[in-house]
Amino acid sequence: MKSLIATFTQNLDFSESEIETILSTPLNDVLNSPALKQELDSLDISLLKKTLPTAGAVLAEHLPLFYDWLKNELGVQRVPDSPDHTTKWVVGFLNNQESINHLVELHRPVPHAALEQAVPRLVGLFDGVEDEKVREEWEKAVAALCLVLVVDAREQAKLAS
Repeated sequence: MKSLIATFTQNLDFSESEIETILSTPLNDVLNSPALKQELDSLDISLLKKTLPTAGAVLAEHLPLFYDWLKNELGVQRVPDSPDHTTKWVVGFLNNQESINHLVELHRPVPHAALEQAVPRLVGLFDGVEDEKVREEWEKAVAALCLVLVVDAREQAKLAS
């Protein structure tokens, strides 16, 4: 399985050293950074919206096993019952109805180590999408959102210690 850093560098327009720096930066600074804004602005929202049925099918097929892995292998306590909420959240985000801050709040209960282990696997759920452009855009979108979650998880871990 790919590492966390490799997942981010392969799917986002950041070098390994830039990812390392971002991951050690406070969340508010990252959220307000021109680099993250540029990365999010570079997402092809129209393609993502147009291919939501594809993403929904991928998530419906793969998320139950992913959730099972989170619960049974990584010991994550609060795992969704179905992929529906994730698909709805992605749709809401793409339609500007959900915020990154809300995503962060929803994922705060996930242990830092489990979150970092889960990112490569979550982004990898789209590996089977045949259309390369669609696959790459969804992997980029998921990786960008996960980057923010990992930044917050690391910040919360520092605050707790």
